[in-house]
Amino acid sequence: MARKIKAPALFDRRLLREAFLQSFIKLHPRLMIHNPVMFTVEVGTALMVVVTFIAVLHLMLGEPVAYNAVIAIILLFTLLFANFAEGLAEARGKAQAESLRKTREDTIAKRLPYKDADPAEAEMIPASQLRKGDIFFCEAGDIIPSDGEIIEGIASIDESAITGESAPVIREAGGDRSGVTGGTKVLSDWIKVRVTINRGESYLDKMISLVEGASRQKTPNEVALTILLASLTLVFIVVCVTLSFFAAYAHTQISLAAYIALFVCLIPTTIGGLLSAIGIAGMNRALQANIIAKSGKAVETAGDVDTLLLDKTGTITIGNRKATRFHPLQGVDLQHLIDCAVLSSMADDTPEGRSILELAKQYPDKTKFPDATMIPFTAETRTSGIDLPNRKIRKGSVDAVGHLCAQAGHPLTQEAYAIVESISKNGGTPLVVSENGQALGIIELQDIIKPGIQERFQRLRKMGVKTVMVTGDNPLTAKYIAEKAGVDDYIAEAKPEDKMQYIRKEQQEGKLVAMMGDGTNDAPALAQADVGVAMNSGTQAAKEAGNMVDLDNDPTKLIEVVEIGKQLLITRGTLTTFSIANDIAKYFAIIPALFINQIPGFQALNIMHLHSPQSAILSAVIFNAIIIPLLIPLAMRGVAYQPVGATALLRRNLLIYGVGGLILPFIGIKCIDLLISVL
Repeated sequence: MARKIKAPALFDRRLLREAFLQSFIKLHPRLMIHNPVMFTVEVGTALMVVVTFIAVLHLMLGEPVAYNAVIAIILLFTLLFANFAEGLAEARGKAQAESLRKTREDTIAKRLPYKDADPAEAEMIPASQLRKGDIFFCEAGDIIPSDGEIIEGIASIDESAITGESAPVIREAGGDRSGVTGGTKVLSDWIKVRVTINRGESYLDKMISLVEGASRQKTPNEVALTILLASLTLVFIVVCVTLSFFAAYAHTQISLAAYIALFVCLIPTTIGGLLSAIGIAGMNRALQANIIAKSGKAVETAGDVDTLLLDKTGTITIGNRKATRFHPLQGVDLQHLIDCAVLSSMADDTPEGRSILELAKQYPDKTKFPDATMIPFTAETRTSGIDLPNRKIRKGSVDAVGHLCAQAGHPLTQEAYAIVESISKNGGTPLVVSENGQALGIIELQDIIKPGIQERFQRLRKMGVKTVMVTGDNPLTAKYIAEKAGVDDYIAEAKPEDKMQYIRKEQQEGKLVAMMGDGTNDAPALAQADVGVAMNSGTQAAKEAGNMVDLDNDPTKLIEVVEIGKQLLITRGTLTTFSIANDIAKYFAIIPALFINQIPGFQALNIMHLHSPQSAILSAVIFNAIIIPLLIPLAMRGVAYQPVGATALLRRNLLIYGVGGLILPFIGIKCIDLLISVL
């Protein structure tokens, strides 16, 4: 199991110091202007400081100096708490980035002048001097100096510095496992690699940049919410200005401090102060899952995904089909079929070929067949076998071996096809064994479905996400596996264009689609999908096409990506609900306090029975400030995710965070008022 990139403790001393410093740095108007809600709070704070300063100089007679000063200080703390939340989220990201930097070394690269150059011609240069398109050579013991794609050779590579996975992996030229990452180590053999990025553009560099938070771009939903909050702020500016006319009509004098306090409590400062922190924390959670998201938009979009495309092999099934049974045809001895199956599998180094030897419990020695010609398995022929004197034994797919038998004048019988169909209906894969062009029987291979995968699909179904299995199997086998695994749909005998066509069809119906891939042939579909997750071990084309890269190379990670995205959206939604709900209590605290002296009837609105107009305003402003730091842990960790439908989720959020946000401020403001009245 690959280790996750460890997040520092929420209240680590180093993080708190950094966040405290950032709380003051972020007070600069050039930075605050990006958050319209808190910027207006800063303007109000500045006005209160000026008013207090003038009152101290006795230039504004009648203005209570101490009262104004306290309001100014509380508003300043409101700003500092909001900045602290964002600073803490960024500090956590920077701490994670520091741990990543330790995995990056400025190693020595063996740069070759051209592709076919001899390794002896290599020029030793610092890795920082490598540029896109350069070719370098690595052999056993070398640290790979840069991200690239293998153009020649094969090697065993230790990727634990990046993924934490201790088991080495095989990377080779020409396949879907040709991508290598800078900072990993070659354990055996040699490779020639073409650099695919310039310095500072590697996936590790991108990850470091993303998690540091300061360079994070706002996502579309976050921008939309920011615009909504800014609009509400403008509305409440109009409300406060209009209120002054009502006050004049009622012959009530309202101080500037009261107007500013009312305005700050009316606008949604709670969500305004936590909005950036929520987004940064969501990116950090993706990083902890060893996922590089090229943008925050990708993580957020994952939370809105409607359709999920998953490869069968390695995702739904364990990955290696195993031989489970030999089916001899009529008149063929079972032992003779087994012996021929073993001989035909001697040159088959695939997991399926080895599983046939395991089922037969025979492990023949190739040296005992000096006159034999071994026929290795290839994807092109889809067969393997052995040529002995007077005997030609083959094993392979029904189509390939059936064609060989037909050429020899012995086409497959109805009995053979009946066995093939029966195996396929049970989710198996049939392999035909023949001797001298005569079919002997069928080997049954079975996919092993991963434990617990059905429960995960059930969770996705509760979220409203449709799961689609993609496989190269025939329709009968695909249907069986799909039903057994519990997926909603499947694409059998899938080709790259089939994936593209399915994705486009779903998108034309207004749905968001996610998929995972690792090969060059997956690149078009990854680019077309709304969320494309490429495996780090895959080709450069796949990684460039996707908008996320999974460092663990775990095909099931796509399910985790969706859950992270949904948690981000749920956290933002619930805290927005809470923020708007908790403003109601502040209205009942401040508005009666403004008019109660001139209009005694407003006493009926003082349902909290607050001590005095001044203590009511102070209590509301203090609660408005302290609720922000109290919600920081929830913003950082995210709201607990539950796989339920949208209607049930809305009902739950309204009940917990809507009603809770409505009741809690009444209790909090009353407690603060009692404390102020005592003091």
